[in-house]
Amino acid sequence: MNTMLGMAVFALGGLAGATFLLPARGVKGWAYETWWFVYVFLGLIVCPPLICYCTVPDFWNVTMSAPPAVLVRCAAFGMMWGVGALAWGLMVRYLGIGLGLAIGCGLAAAAGTLIPPIAAGKAADLVKDANALTVLGGVIGSLVGIVFVGLAGKAKENEMPEEEKRKAVAEFDFKKGIVTAVIAGVFSAGMNFGLQGGGALQELAVKAGAKELWSGMPVIMVVLWGGFLVEGGWCLQQHFKNRTFGDYARPSLRNFLLCALIGVMWLLQFIGVKAGEPLVPPDLRYISFAVMMASTIFFSTMVGVILGEWKGTGFRTKAMLVAGTVVLIASFCAISLGSK
Repeated sequence: MNTMLGMAVFALGGLAGATFLLPARGVKGWAYETWWFVYVFLGLIVCPPLICYCTVPDFWNVTMSAPPAVLVRCAAFGMMWGVGALAWGLMVRYLGIGLGLAIGCGLAAAAGTLIPPIAAGKAADLVKDANALTVLGGVIGSLVGIVFVGLAGKAKENEMPEEEKRKAVAEFDFKKGIVTAVIAGVFSAGMNFGLQGGGALQELAVKAGAKELWSGMPVIMVVLWGGFLVEGGWCLQQHFKNRTFGDYARPSLRNFLLCALIGVMWLLQFIGVKAGEPLVPPDLRYISFAVMMASTIFFSTMVGVILGEWKGTGFRTKAMLVAGTVVLIASFCAISLGSK
């Protein structure tokens, strides 16, 4: 075990989550649904089994020997996440990386904390003791952070000249962005539910000879395949609606490589969560998702600033952005501490 290395792996996962859509800025000549389908096909269908093949002996039989209920649960949560992932892409499209990911990650953390006990009919557990109240305080804090970041985004809309907004975020639309951010934040929590629900499959992978470091890879594969059912289906529906199947008749090696890079970078964030957990003591593994989400917010804010998404805004707007980011990161720490 190496706790510092484990934390670094979690943080690198957050860096991948904050930057995976950057290559999309270089895709030219393809409709949105075309490059999105290529990315999800490579990132969700092709890459996971390749990784499993390299890390888990006889991975397919190991996966198929897991209890059906576990596979269905992981895939179902993957489908839930798929809805959030579609909205996630639109959220970044309308709000940009810095603003969009801060709001989306904050909502995902809040939803991921509140939904399980409420869905299980145990809402009272949210206030049963000091630990639960700490978690609830962290959730409330994340919502406060979202308000600050949202106010900064609204002020940005009013302060920046239209030309500058379009330079930084070509399709900037605050109202559409907020709607998609809410959907993205709530439904994206399905990813964490799916990853945490495959313990039995991880145990089978270890028994088959996989190192604990890689035992979570089959779980990721099942969750992502569930997500592809939703995302791939949406892309096909958009192709029929917009008559964009012709894009595939104009193959572009540049676009294909960029989409492949998007898929690999995106996958790395969840590999970071599952691969980093065995590096830290068992009583610290609960913080993996929180560290990844917090680092995603931090890095996405930095990327947004570098890309000029906040260029031309006043001190007050930037101060609200910084305050919201700090509150969101502190809230993740509180949620993690209370969860322990």
